[in-house]
Amino acid sequence: MMKKKTFISRIVMALAVIILASCGTTSTVPITGRKHKLLVDDAQMLSLSSQEYTSYMKSAKASTDATKTAQVKRVGQRLASAVETYLRNNGYAAELNNFKWEFNLVQDKSANAFCMPGGKIVVYEGILPLTQTDEGLAIVLGHEIAHAVAKHSAEQMSKEVRAQYGGQILSGVLAATGVSANATNTVTTLYGLGSSLGQLHYSRSNESEADWMGLVFAAMAGYDPNYAITFWQRMAQSSQSSTPAFLSSHPSDAQRISDIQKHLPEALQYYRQATGNGAATTTTTKTTSKKASKSSSKKTSGKGYSFSTK
Repeated sequence: MMKKKTFISRIVMALAVIILASCGTTSTVPITGRKHKLLVDDAQMLSLSSQEYTSYMKSAKASTDATKTAQVKRVGQRLASAVETYLRNNGYAAELNNFKWEFNLVQDKSANAFCMPGGKIVVYEGILPLTQTDEGLAIVLGHEIAHAVAKHSAEQMSKEVRAQYGGQILSGVLAATGVSANATNTVTTLYGLGSSLGQLHYSRSNESEADWMGLVFAAMAGYDPNYAITFWQRMAQSSQSSTPAFLSSHPSDAQRISDIQKHLPEALQYYRQATGNGAATTTTTKTTSKKASKSSSKKTSGKGYSFSTK
């Protein structure tokens, strides 16, 4: 009897996997071309994001530095404009309805920044000593915008739904009780995750993909992507004494710099188009070993709340 129950439970779990795999929509990530299947649609993500963002901003303290606040908004809007132009011209025009860009600088000494789905981006004052220039800030904001454009939050939430609630979803389907149990479980799942949307961690491959896309986005907006190298070198030096919040669950500094160097030629093409600067060259760094360069030659597959995440 126990063996029969075990067998049945395995069949049920197998069916759950099949059903979940067939659900959702397949989305293609701009720039990288990676495809991923999302169980959470744009409307759901935007609703959850709006709630979380509104809640956060009520408790946050806006920066009183007018000059730095203006810098964040100026660089952010320039990047958003370039990204929207790219999406419009490359078959992603429908995606523009998902973004209502907002860029804020808040009083926090942490070296961090985050982006909510829909384009709500917050920068902490603590990261500005490391960005230093408009170009450095563009690297950070480009990375954040990339998370939103690639729908990394929806991807991570979809993974959570598959992993934690597959059995509940399946039981609702098999019970054939209409929308009651199934719909209730699904809605509870989404809103339960939505209430902690800010704690969803992106995978390392998500972070690598955001680095790649962010580098290209900065270049599209006319910011020299070579600055990404010096920014991450400063970040690496900073992390030697203390680990910034955004570095948790992220690629190592050396790997990150190596991967960015790999994508610089592509980014520089966009930079030249944006600026008409045919003399731009790729910056090199002595900190990248031949071994690291070799390992980074493999294509990065792309697999929130933060420039990374908390």
